[in-house]
Amino acid sequence: MLKGVSTLAAVLALAVFSLTPYARAAGTEPQIKDLILATTTSTQDSGLLDYLIPIFEKKTGYRVKTVAVGTGQSLAMGEKGEADVLLTHAEEAEKKVVDSGAVRNYQLVMHNDFVIVGPADDPAGVKGKSSVEALRSIAAKGVIFVSRGDDSGTQKKELSIWKKAELNPRGAKWYRESGQGMGATLLMASEKQGYTLTDRATYLAQKKNLELEILSEGDKTLLNIYHVMEVNPDKFRKVNAAGGKAFVEFMIAPETQKMIADFGKDKFGQSLFFPDAGKQM
Repeated sequence: MLKGVSTLAAVLALAVFSLTPYARAAGTEPQIKDLILATTTSTQDSGLLDYLIPIFEKKTGYRVKTVAVGTGQSLAMGEKGEADVLLTHAEEAEKKVVDSGAVRNYQLVMHNDFVIVGPADDPAGVKGKSSVEALRSIAAKGVIFVSRGDDSGTQKKELSIWKKAELNPRGAKWYRESGQGMGATLLMASEKQGYTLTDRATYLAQKKNLELEILSEGDKTLLNIYHVMEVNPDKFRKVNAAGGKAFVEFMIAPETQKMIADFGKDKFGQSLFFPDAGKQM
């Protein structure tokens, strides 16, 4: 009896999978297999894409080329038709690209949060302070702060907090710009025993290589929201429209959202991202 129930469950699961919009029909292959995904480095450095993309490729037959360059450059690629699909985290900048018509099918995927990390001895005394007060303390003490400096979603968030603090750190001796992704920026901050703003997922994924601790967290200001969107084939004829649509549908599908919710629990004891498809943020 149990064997019969298990077999039935497997058949039902296969039937559900076969109806999933992004899944390929048996024996079929995409007309254009190569798919260019432009995304922020945090989705790469955290390990999330290394987990999800092989599953997407196996289920759909697409081959994904991931270009992890930060949100600013990812959106620029979308505006030029140099990618097929985007996964980014800077809502204000994203909406400008949506409004321009360069992208379509703009979907909420997930969120995590930003944190301010720094050396354990906390020379600027930021522990427990709000993000705005933390940056004010860093500036007042002149302690090294390492910025991404790469027009990423993380840097956009950082600059917005400096603005709220009514400070412009650029040009100060203690303010450094790495010009690199989140993983490299965290390593630089650790080596210099300075502070930086990072998404929590990348910090946790890289923590074993760092001498940095989370010192400021929990602000509503530090919410980090990710969206996925297709580059518009009506505007850029060479775009892999079917592939872009399949990737968006994959990211917001219930089974993928469950995988996102579970990602990180086994290794870090907590989720690195929280699924949001279909929600209002």
